[in-house]
Amino acid sequence: MTSPLPGLPAHVLLVFLVQVSLLLLVALVLGRLAVRCKLPALVGELLTGVILGPSLLGNVAPGALRWVFPADAAQLHLVDAVGQVGVLLLVGVTGAQLDAAMIRRRGLTGLRVSLSGLLLPLALGLAAGFVVPAALLTGTTDRWVFALFLGVAMCVTAIPVIAKTLADMNLLHRDIGQLTLAAGSFDDAIGWFLLSIVAAAATTGVSGGSVALSVVYLLGFLAAALLVGRPLVRYAMRVAARSGDGGVRVTVCVVLILAGAAATQAMGMEALFGAFIAGILIGRTREKPGELDQNPGRPLWADLGPLRTVVLSVLAPIFLATAGLRVDLTALADPKVLVAGLSLLAVAIIGKFVGAYVGARGSGLSHWESIALGAGMNSRGVVEVVVATTGLRLGVLSIATYTVVVLIAVVTSVMGPPILRAAMSRVEYTKAERERAEALAAAPPKAPEPADLH
Repeated sequence: MTSPLPGLPAHVLLVFLVQVSLLLLVALVLGRLAVRCKLPALVGELLTGVILGPSLLGNVAPGALRWVFPADAAQLHLVDAVGQVGVLLLVGVTGAQLDAAMIRRRGLTGLRVSLSGLLLPLALGLAAGFVVPAALLTGTTDRWVFALFLGVAMCVTAIPVIAKTLADMNLLHRDIGQLTLAAGSFDDAIGWFLLSIVAAAATTGVSGGSVALSVVYLLGFLAAALLVGRPLVRYAMRVAARSGDGGVRVTVCVVLILAGAAATQAMGMEALFGAFIAGILIGRTREKPGELDQNPGRPLWADLGPLRTVVLSVLAPIFLATAGLRVDLTALADPKVLVAGLSLLAVAIIGKFVGAYVGARGSGLSHWESIALGAGMNSRGVVEVVVATTGLRLGVLSIATYTVVVLIAVVTSVMGPPILRAAMSRVEYTKAERERAEALAAAPPKAPEPADLH
């Protein structure tokens, strides 16, 4: 007869409960304060970890830091597990909200802007990875893997930050707003694809064979998701919808996202990519004529607001706060690290902004429209934090490099709105935009949704 699984020791459980409640409370307070200051909540939530971590509390009250966040891997893994579930669901939610119809309408222009805004910072990040000082590398990091990770970190964008910024500034109905979302959606998809390849290279080594095998696995997973996963997801979502219980729909959605993550993780790839693809499949599931509310074409994802609320208001802040715990601003006291960090920030901003601007101009957009598009695409937000966390977990990034990449996410997310506001004030309304605005104003009011500030 097998012995029962041992339970958590009382003190371990106590510390875990204190950690989660403290992180969530401080993240809520600082996130709301950031919003009042017209900043993304991401800034306050990341600052939570900075304040409670080695950067501040570790210097002011090291004893308190050791009690709340002891240097015990097993203890820290409990909070990390909550954060990992949160980030997987956050990525799945992001995938579910991609507007495929809009991407098809704006496909060619959006693809041009996306590729231009992706390839230039990717190339600059790769080049920077070979010239940064050794102080930014870990002792076991291969330069190639480090350069690849840095390239991915430089080229990603963040649809949640872009969407919330455009909504707050009443720009979602503008042509530039829709084009920015389309290009950002391409960037998101390609970014998760690249991250999965680089993560596989970090675990198997950089060689033509291993990278080619990783690409084959990814393409095979995409084919399986389209041919097998899509009908299965559609069937599961429709069966859940027939139950009439919103809780069943939420549970099925969570299971599908985590199953997709588990599939790519089992294949030696990054779990985030599987979660993203599962989210896309969920978002594409629609009602059939004669089903449910006799509202054919309505996305079943529209009924999953409670999941979105929990993910954005509870799990994502915990993930961002734990990500901030790993930031060590004292690393910037090293002049080499500080100079390298400022240089990487410049590379990230210039590469993304110039790339998107050139792509927009090449597609026939005006100077100010191109500047607005570049400002929107430059926001890294939570996607950059996820990339940095992945690199740190795989041992590719050092604490110093991780700190620099997280700061890039914060700076680029903060600088977008004022540039957008200045540029769009010089872009005239078109007839189509006025009609779109009138249609939105005439639409029946929707139930309030949680603020998506990540």
